[in-house]
Amino acid sequence: MNPKTQALNTSWLLIFSCWLIATISTLGSLFFSEVMELVPCLLCWYQRIFMFPLTIILLVGLFPLDKNVVRYALPITVIGLLFTVYHGLLFFGFIPESLQPCSQGVSCADDSMVLFGFLPIPLLSLASYIIMITLLLKTRNRMRK
Repeated sequence: MNPKTQALNTSWLLIFSCWLIATISTLGSLFFSEVMELVPCLLCWYQRIFMFPLTIILLVGLFPLDKNVVRYALPITVIGLLFTVYHGLLFFGFIPESLQPCSQGVSCADDSMVLFGFLPIPLLSLASYIIMITLLLKTRNRMRK
């Protein structure tokens, strides 16, 4: 296999991995809200706004492999990460409650945001966004070669 074909195959797998993470994250958030009946807070909604379209953008970029898919997906992923970081800082008390955007409904730092008694939901979102950004940057570097 020549190096160019191998680079394209690797790029395809990296984008597919991002799509898989976005899809699992999307289905997971829907499971939390619709099955477990955990009402999403305002920051959860913003994170969803940036996660949900990634499932479509990345899937469309796979068939056939679009070399520009990183250009479309990376900014959305970075903005989603920024909301997630802010949410995590609120959840862990690094940002005072007076700066909390949740004025009605579920609090962004509520105890219902914890799964199994120890796993904060904002950390799941943080992990998803960080992994996807890492894979997208790796893909961008591979496609430039």
